[in-house]
Order: sequence, then structure tokens, then C-alpha cells
Amino acid sequence: MSRLHTSGTGALTDRYVAEVVRRIPAGRRGDVADELRATIADTVEARGPEDPEAAEREVLTEMGDPVRLAARYADRPLALIGPGLCPTYIRLLAVLLLTVLPVVVAVGAVLDVLDGKGAGAVIGGAVGTVVSLGAQMIAWLTVVFALAERSGKRSAAPGRAWTPDELPRLRATKERDATVYAGLSWHALLVALIVWQHTAQPYRTDAGAHIDVLDPGLWSGWIWPVLAGLAGLVVLDVIRAVRAPTRSLALWNIAAQVVFTLPMAWILYRREFFNPAFLSDVNGGWQTPDAFYTVVVLLVLAGGAREVVRRFREARA
Repeated sequence: MSRLHTSGTGALTDRYVAEVVRRIPAGRRGDVADELRATIADTVEARGPEDPEAAEREVLTEMGDPVRLAARYADRPLALIGPGLCPTYIRLLAVLLLTVLPVVVAVGAVLDVLDGKGAGAVIGGAVGTVVSLGAQMIAWLTVVFALAERSGKRSAAPGRAWTPDELPRLRATKERDATVYAGLSWHALLVALIVWQHTAQPYRTDAGAHIDVLDPGLWSGWIWPVLAGLAGLVVLDVIRAVRAPTRSLALWNIAAQVVFTLPMAWILYRREFFNPAFLSDVNGGWQTPDAFYTVVVLLVLAGGAREVVRRFREARA
């Protein structure tokens, strides 16, 4: 047995191997993992190190970025989205198409039924939403990953060499992935619903008029920073899915949260979030208490602050 393992080290190797094998086809992961562990252990032992941990770090640094090593093992041609990002791209696309899209379609179908539309109109609207919104999800996610692919190549240029410090912790990987996918689904769903309710005008009043649920006046002002902040959060969620958390990502998260959270809190504080015609038709003579908006504003601000703190904790871990 090599000194690398008898000395009790090897955690860094485990993290490195995990980063490589999770990016290659499942059928080859066991063989590749065994091969990598043997190669690393033999290389460290051959150098006869006085400090096995330092030698382990040196060997991993020489082997280079595990994403690029995985691409060589996968033996796939270069494409718009390379093999290093393709598995994550497919997983995120599945999350969007299997969670966000069905929710938007279901909301639209329910509103159509409440409007008294026939089965044909409800089904036709649902199909139209699936085609149009699904195509946009695929297109925009592809654009984001294509940019991330090229950004990743530039970051690996001479002058910024990969180091083992960039490896994520094994115990946090699954929990972080679940958080990333949940956050991406939520932020993408908010974007889709905001745009959809404005373009489709799904609510019909007693008089038969189709109107927005949100205040149409927002589209001449405050809705744009809200959408920009949400779009930024979606992009950051995608980046978090393909890269280890860093302080710079946490700082960018602050910027996106500020752009989204502060305008949203201001809109709610001024009671300008919902369309007055929608509230009048739904509430009748009942007025929403001021305390309701106060509580919602505080929840929005607290939620934004909580996300910022979580991103910095991820970066420190």
C-alpha cells in the first residue's frame, strides 16, 4: 500500500477523483476512479516524499483541472457546450422542463378553466405555452452555458493555473447541488410567470376583459430591474452548478440580490405590485390590510439577506 494512504492522507485525491468521474458516463466511473487513484498514489510514492500531503497536492496540481481531465476520459468532440458542462446542462434543462414549465402550464390551464373556456381552448393554450416557453427555456439556457463554456476556457489561460484549492468538499456536493437546482427552478419560475402574465393577460374580469395580474405600469419602470436581478440570479445558479463556490460569486450574488430585492420591496411598500383592476375584481369591496404589505416587504428583505449570507458561507466552506 502506498504511503499516500498509509499515512492517512488522500482526502484531496478523493475530491479530485469525484470531480473527474461525475463528469463522465456512469459505466466508466468505477474503472476511471480506480485508475486515477492508483496513478496518483504511485506517482506520490515514486517521489519518496517526506511530506505525503504536500506531494499529493503537487501531483494533483500537475494533473490539472479535473474538468479538462474528464473531457479527455469522455473522449467526446468539442461542441457548443463541451463535455465538462454537458452533464450539468442536461440536468438543469431537465429541472426547467420538468418543474418550471409544468407549473406555468398548469397555472394557465386553471385560469382558462376559471374563465369558462372550453376543453379545446384550454388544451390549445397549454400546448402553445409548452412550445413557446419550452423553446425559450432551451434557447436561453443554451446561451448561458455556451458563454460559461467559453468563460471557463479563458479562465484557464496562462497566468491563472488551476490549483487543488478549487476542489469542492465531498460532503457538501449533493446538498449544494440540491440547493442550486431548487434556486434555479424558483428564480426561473418567477421570471416565466412575470413575463407570461403580461403577455398572456390570463385573468378575465366579470366584464369579460383580459387584464394583467401585476400592475401594467410596472413595465414602464420598476419591473425591469426586478427581471434583471432575477435573470442575474438564474445565471449565477447555473455557474454555481458547474463551479465551486467562490468569494467573487458571492459578491456577484449580492449585486443580483440588491437589483432584485430592493425594487421588489419598494414596489410592495408602495402597493404597486398588483393591477388595481385585478384587485378590485377579486376583492370586491374588501381592502388588503397595510400590515399584509409590511410583512411581505420584511419577508422579501429577509429572504434576500439570507441568500447573501448562505452564498458567503458556501464560499468560506
